[in-house]
Formats: sequence, structure tokens, C-alpha cells
Amino acid sequence: MTTMLEELLIARGEPLVLATAGVVTGLVFGFAAQRSRFCLRAATAEVAGGQFGPKLAIWLVAFFAAMALTQAGLALGLFDVSSTRQLAAEGSVSGALIGGLMFGIGMILARGCASRLLVLSATGNLRALITGLVVTLVAQAAFTGVLAPLREWIAALWTVQGGPGRSLLANLGLGNGAAAVVAFGALAGALAFGRRRDLSKGVLLGALVVGGAVAMGWAVTAMIAANSFALVPIGSITFTGPATDTLMALVAERRVALSFGIGLVPGVFLGAGVAALAYGEWQLARFGADTPMERYLIGAVLMGFGAMLAGGCAVGAGVSGGAVFSTTAILAVFAMWVGAMTTARLMAWRAGSAQTV
Repeated sequence: MTTMLEELLIARGEPLVLATAGVVTGLVFGFAAQRSRFCLRAATAEVAGGQFGPKLAIWLVAFFAAMALTQAGLALGLFDVSSTRQLAAEGSVSGALIGGLMFGIGMILARGCASRLLVLSATGNLRALITGLVVTLVAQAAFTGVLAPLREWIAALWTVQGGPGRSLLANLGLGNGAAAVVAFGALAGALAFGRRRDLSKGVLLGALVVGGAVAMGWAVTAMIAANSFALVPIGSITFTGPATDTLMALVAERRVALSFGIGLVPGVFLGAGVAALAYGEWQLARFGADTPMERYLIGAVLMGFGAMLAGGCAVGAGVSGGAVFSTTAILAVFAMWVGAMTTARLMAWRAGSAQTV
């Protein structure tokens, strides 16, 4: 396997191999995410409404599948992610908490996180397409544009050094093997919970594949990095950064700098679109009286800035970062839950108050 990968890298080059891996990973994720209806926004809104139902079960299955498979691969020595930015680089606790809160609020207003918006765009949802483009533009402004100084200032308020201090496992004194055992136990519980909520085997399988695609992303990028003579960043599925790279490549450059992320975004779009067409679920959806554009745009702005501040979106920080037990990633997804649930409850309260007037 290693020899074959080395030969492929020599013959085709790291950029093309990484982009191809991104496309394949994206196809798997996009198809499974569309079929399972995987969505953090839906799960948080469900819990905010006082229900522990199927949407929560789908998210839990995907989350623990990603964690269990990633930790199992690390425990078996199949790949190594210790040099990834989620663990090795300096992290921001203030960015994770404030950015996570902003992202959670935004995804409720926009009715979807960054990954869900991309998946919905492939099914003909024009609301999701426009909202996703705004998320991408704001994220780019927060990364290198006019909003970058504000992001950097907030991120610098409370930082944590990279290395063991940024690993929850290291802080708890646990190894990858123990983490894998715990994660597989939690996954079994999530699957049982999903069955009690009448989820079909197909939906549960889709959620498992979503988590598996995250582990796949970690594995393939780490293996390419280990067998490459060039410096290859290790990462997995995330959407805000790759979406900005993809958009900038389309509008600003004639030659696209290939990477895992550049392949991931079109792969997810294509996978979700194929699933929607195959199952007769492709349908145009526009803004209307009950889906006001201004609410979606406000949500998009909050998500774009919040994702760059938190170090990733609901999948990038929440699931991919959680799978490697990055402390700041786990803080970010916790803040996303808090922000989303609070916003959902406030919106429900406001709607109820308006009906009683």
C-alpha cells in the first residue's frame, strides 16, 4: 500500500493526488449526508424544542462514528495526525467560544450549517446556494480581508499552546486505544437510540458513512503526507476554508492550486446532487414570505465570521476536530450547541408571543 502510494505521488504529484482524494471523500460524504439528513442545526433545534428525537440520533451516530474510526486508526498505527493544526498549532479558546456562539446563532437563522447549505444547494435549494455564497465571502473577509484584524484581536484574547496542551486525550491521560473503546461504546448507544426513534437502517447507515468519511479524510491526508517528499497539510472534512479556496480559485486564478479542500467541495456537491436526483428529491426552492432573505443573510454573516474565528464549521471543528479530541474544537462545538439552542428557543418564544397577540 505504501509503495503504491509513493509511486502514485511520484507519477501524478501531490496536488493531483490530494485533490482526487478530496473528490472521492466529498462524494461519499455528500451522498451520505443527503440520504441521512445529517445536520447539526436540525439536531440543536430539536433538543431546544424539548425533544430527543431522530435528528439528534443522526448527528450522534455520525459524530461518534467519526471519533471511533479515527481513534481506532490512530491506535492501530495506520496513520498519525499529531502534526495537524487542530493539535500542533497554537489555538484560541476565546475564538472557539465566541466564534462557536456566533456560528450556532447563525446556523439557526440560516436554517443550516455550512455543510448542510452545500448539500442543499445541490438539491436545487437556491436559498442555501445564496446563503452559502455569503458565508464564503464573509469567511474570506475574516481570513485575509477587512474583518481579519477583528478576528485576530478576538482570537488573541485567550490562547493555548499547541501540542499536548491542545489535546483533550493528553490532558485526561488517555491513549488512542482507550478513546476508541469509549467512542465505539458511545456509537453503539447512539445506534440503539436511533433505532428507538424509529430511524431506518438506511438512514443509520448513511449517518455511519458520514462519520466514516471524516475518518477517511484524516487517514488519506495523513498517509499522503507520510509518503510525500513535499510538505502536505493533514486535515479532514471542513467547509468554510475549502469553500473560500474554491471560490477564489474560480474567480481570481486561471490555474487552480489543487488541494484536498479544492476537491472536497465539488465532490460533496456532486455526491449530494446525485443522491437527490436518484431518489427524486431534486426541487427548486426560493425565498418566500416564510423564509425571509434578511434572516438568512444575517445568519450567513455570523456563520462566516464565526467559523473562521472558531477554527472551523460545524463539521470542520465539531466532527473532524472532535474526532481527534482537539480541545478547542470540542469547546467550539459546545459553544455552537449553546448558541443554536438559545437562538432556537428565543425564536420559538417570539413566534408564540406573536400568535397570542
